[in-house]
This record gives sequence, C-alpha cells and structure tokens, in this order.
Amino acid sequence: MRFRQLLLLLTLTCLLWSCSESSGNQQATPSKVKPTAIYHDGQSYQLLRYGKPYFIKGAGGVSYLEELKARGGNSVRIWDDLEAGPILDKAQSLGLTVLFGIWVEREMEGFDYHNQVAVDQQYALIRKIVLKYRNHPALLMWCVGNEWAMEADNFRVYDEVNRIASLIHELDPDHPVTTVISPDNARAIWLVRKRCPAIDVLAFNSYALTEKLSQFLQDGGWTKPYLISEYGAQAYWETPMTPWQDPIEPTSQQKYEYVHRIYRQYIGSRPPNCLGSYLFYWDFKQEETHTWFNVYDQEGRSTSLADLMQYFWTGKQPPNQAPTMQRLLVDGRPILYQSYSSASGLHRAQVLTTDPEGDSLTYHWEIKRRAKNSADYVGTPLPALEGLITSSTGPSITFRLPTKPGSYRLFAHAYDTHRHVATANFVFEVTAKQ
Repeated sequence: MRFRQLLLLLTLTCLLWSCSESSGNQQATPSKVKPTAIYHDGQSYQLLRYGKPYFIKGAGGVSYLEELKARGGNSVRIWDDLEAGPILDKAQSLGLTVLFGIWVEREMEGFDYHNQVAVDQQYALIRKIVLKYRNHPALLMWCVGNEWAMEADNFRVYDEVNRIASLIHELDPDHPVTTVISPDNARAIWLVRKRCPAIDVLAFNSYALTEKLSQFLQDGGWTKPYLISEYGAQAYWETPMTPWQDPIEPTSQQKYEYVHRIYRQYIGSRPPNCLGSYLFYWDFKQEETHTWFNVYDQEGRSTSLADLMQYFWTGKQPPNQAPTMQRLLVDGRPILYQSYSSASGLHRAQVLTTDPEGDSLTYHWEIKRRAKNSADYVGTPLPALEGLITSSTGPSITFRLPTKPGSYRLFAHAYDTHRHVATANFVFEVTAKQ
C-alpha cells in the first residue's frame, strides 16, 4: 500500500514539473505573430503577413476593388485618412490590405517647418489617426507623407518625418512605417537614411526612374527594404514635348508595352529588398488629360493595363482582352502633333485598331482644350468642345479646328463589347491668323 502511494506521489510530481516546464517555454515564445513584419533571411529583406511571405501586388486608388482582387491584386494604396474607415472595411471584406497614407504638409506648398505650433498641430492630428486605425485587420503598413522632400530646403521636415515615424512605432509596434519620396537624385535617399532612422521601408514614386532605382539606392546608401509606391504609364513630365511645350501622350498600347517592360524587369523579377509595388492609377482622374494614367475610363471600362496586371499577378491572361489601338493618323500621316493656322480648313483623322478576340468595336471622338490652371489640370475633366467633329462614332472622322488660338487635343476611344477601352490622342495648337 505504501509502495503504491509513493509511486502515485512520484507520478504527480513529474506531471507538475512537466507542466511547469511547459508553462515556462510558452512564456519564452512570442504570444502572437505580428500582422505585418519585415524579415531578413541573411541575404535580403522580405515582408511577412501573419508570418507568411507577402509580396505586394497593389495599385493606388479606392474604386474597382472587387476587380483588383479578381485580377490577382492583394493591396491598395491610399494617400490620406479621408474615407479611410469605409476603404479599410471594404478591403478587409475582399481580403485586401491597405498601405495607409498619412498626409504630411509640404514645404513646396507653403508649409513652414519653422512654425512649431503648426508642426505640433499636425503631429497631434496624426496621433489621433494612428490610434483610430492601428488595430484594423486590413492595415498593412503606415506611410508618412507623399513626396514631401521635393523642393524642401528646411532639413527640419526630415526630422519631423522621423519624429512622426517614431510616434507610430510607439503607438503601433505591429505595423512597419514607410515614407514616399521621388528618386530623382540620391541626395533625398541619403538624407532619409541619415535623418530618418525610424523609417523601416523607403517608398518611391518612380515611373521612368524605376529603371535607375538600383543605382540611386546604391548612391544614397540605402540598404534596408524598399517598395515602389507609384509606377505606371510614362508620365507627362517624362515624355517628349511639342515645340510649344505640351507633353505627347502615349497610346494605350504604348502604355501597355512600357509597363510590361518595367514590371517584368524591375518588379516581377523580385529584386533584392523589394517588397512589391502599387500601380498608378486604379481608377479614373484628370491629370494632364483624362486618359493619361487611368486604368478605367469615366464609365468604368478597363484599359489593357488591367489585363496586363492580371497576367503578371496570376500568370494567366483574362478570357477577353481590351482592343489594341496601333496608330492614329491625321490627314493620312502618323504625326504626333501639329501647329495650325486658324485659317486651316477641314482635317481627317483615323485610328487603326484591332481586337484580340475579334469583338466588334465602336468609337468616340472628342476635342478638348488643354488645361492651363490647377483647378482643371488635376480634378474634373474638361468638357469636349461642340460642333468640331462631323461624326464621332466610326474609326475615321473629319474635324475642323477651334477658332480660338490655344493648345488642344483630339481624343480617340475604341470600345469592345466587354467593357474595355483603348485610347490615343493627337495634340495640336491653333495660332493666330497670319
């Protein structure tokens, strides 16, 4: 009887010791996996989402998120906290993440970083934003500002960006912090590296400069991770200009070919330390023109850029693709621009367009003046001018010139039967009568 009691006592002791050891091991192990973390595997950095590798296949914009998800995208970028709650909720319902932009005032727009009262007011507002949204399950990471270093002569803006990033780390240790600059020189990269140590990831609105990013990163000494926060069609500050200084817009097919090369070589190839990218712009907006950056037109028809991203994000082509507009001819010539006297008569324009599936195509033509003030330049598209096009529904038209001297564009749009669109435009000026 005593032997059996002793054996039972020893067994209970062993069980208690085992439980104690198990409890100690659990305390030594992190209690949770962070929603977003950055991991270095010994060779390069990568992004982790709940402990699993996460390469950003994203776009900037707040519309057509269902289609973004269906085409293989996984993240969306926003630039500020306007409507952030509904956007985060929508993203969460679709299984998307959000790069949450926190707007930081810019010196080039008149903000004075010597004004400590204004600086502290901005800091306090940002604190409220982080506290409000830090636990949202769709949050991927925080982004402090957008191109705030442009034309910034006061080094205090760098220090303030670092102070904001430090605040975010204190309030929310579960999400990394990035900031967006333009990589037009290595100086800004170097300054961020030196003065903003709290920044985990450096983001770039790079466009054509995407090709030079590796050199800029090397020259600026940035060895931590980076992401591309904006890229897309060759931008209007990068394209050839007319003699009267209007940018020449590529056709939708040229944009397709350009983004295809940029993504394949510099993003999809997964360069070391690159965490992914956001295409600009997964929506519709007026910026230089109402067709330049947009993946969608005003009626929600998608361009070939949506098809291209589906291919890159999923490895599969969509079952029906956008038409291809190879060329726009004016008076029988493939000219990109022309200067006319207002005494000129009628002119003829024609687009050469094909559709991959042989869908029937319809056309829309319009002439618009070039936006000259900031309210028209970025914002609501300018209205088309009336009475200049004889017929605007076929692949060829005749048109007359506006009588008022100035700069204009003739736009051609081709639509298939599956809500796709292809575009091209011809830029011209009308001079005063000789």
